[in-house]
Amino acid sequence: MTAINRFRLSDLTPDVLERLMRRSELDIAALQPRVQTIIEDVRARGDVAVVEYTQKFDGVHIPAQALRVTPAEFEAARQTLVPEVRAAIEHASRNIRAFHEKQKPPELWWTEVGPGVLAGEKTTPIPSAGLYVPRGKGSFPSVVMMLAIPAHVAGVPRLVIVTPPGPDGQVDAATLVAAQLNGVEEIYKVGGVQAVAALAYGTETIPRVYKILGPGGSYVTAAKHLLYSVVDVGLPAGPSESIVLADASADPHLIALDLLVEAEHGPDSAALLVTDSPALVDAVAAHLPALIAELPEPRRSFVTQVLSSYGGLLLCDSFDDAVAFCNDYAPEHLMVHVREPFLALRHLHNAGEILLGALSTFPLGNYCLGTNAVLPTGGFARTYSALSIHDFLKRTGIGYVTAEGFGPLAETAAALADYEGFPAHARAVRVSHRSSTRMASTPVPFP
Repeated sequence: MTAINRFRLSDLTPDVLERLMRRSELDIAALQPRVQTIIEDVRARGDVAVVEYTQKFDGVHIPAQALRVTPAEFEAARQTLVPEVRAAIEHASRNIRAFHEKQKPPELWWTEVGPGVLAGEKTTPIPSAGLYVPRGKGSFPSVVMMLAIPAHVAGVPRLVIVTPPGPDGQVDAATLVAAQLNGVEEIYKVGGVQAVAALAYGTETIPRVYKILGPGGSYVTAAKHLLYSVVDVGLPAGPSESIVLADASADPHLIALDLLVEAEHGPDSAALLVTDSPALVDAVAAHLPALIAELPEPRRSFVTQVLSSYGGLLLCDSFDDAVAFCNDYAPEHLMVHVREPFLALRHLHNAGEILLGALSTFPLGNYCLGTNAVLPTGGFARTYSALSIHDFLKRTGIGYVTAEGFGPLAETAAALADYEGFPAHARAVRVSHRSSTRMASTPVPFP
């Protein structure tokens, strides 16, 4: 087994610290020329290119007319999915929906900013959204729920899922059941760069969408980077990453278990223990080899590579230094194994999610706690939030001015227009005071 990284924060060279902070984003940048070629090919040749790349990368030939999942395939999924998995999907969906329902803003609100002057906002769903559901070595009905439920709660009229086909050329049953249960029936058996490009530009079979959301590996993340000026690609949700922040009170066996959760997603993931306890670092390091050895392939190799590249065990000189590192790193997932987790929470500002206490382990957040597990990666948790219904809504400012309110506003607008050098602006509010006397005779009732 490859050695597990062990770092001391105060001894890190700038190059090593930069690599830890950048994680797999360094590799993603190197992929962009190859990804750009695929994007341009899909844009130029549409379905033909999508079919060819699906054959090349996924190993299955799916004719263009068979890319969309049919009603019969949905029915077969309902019939074949084991009851325990369906019950788990239903339970998780209830929790996720209950959480996201609480996020709904009012459809319209107003405030009177001054006499005769109303300002407000109207909130409406975006016209369409493409939901990217990765597959890799498994399938992810949990990602379907995390994407489809907030989109459905937001009221998006058209929802599309793209997901790589399995070796049999099909979408797995749990993904189809989770999608249909949560309002999505337009699903295409295509993944990777070709799926993102198809959603961005549209093909003969896959109509374009206005926004693409969902996590993906390095190639999908690179495609989103390159297409940001073509389509709204939402929050950056790339390869998985986690930090377990712990003090001397933590159970090293539980820490070791939690450290492997996000690491098993793939070799481009990141997983770090951050602590001020040398004894905890030693104890966790002692537990890890046996736990890793118990994992089946390819997860064992994924974890081994992660803990020797973008992850490992980081010892800090003080707990304050450990907290500061977490805030600088801004992880996708942050779990807090400390004696006083709610006290630590006051000082933690940058993370996609923060799970408090030994029982709030990463899998609960990933599957069924209710909070969204599609989270910003690559340090973008400094400025981006977890995916929510707000990613599927847009706000439009609304204004209404009466004759009573027009005069004072016109004077202010004209003065500022004069100062900024916009004579047409100034004239538009000055000419006859916008016929305010005549307008006063036709009042409009308050909405």
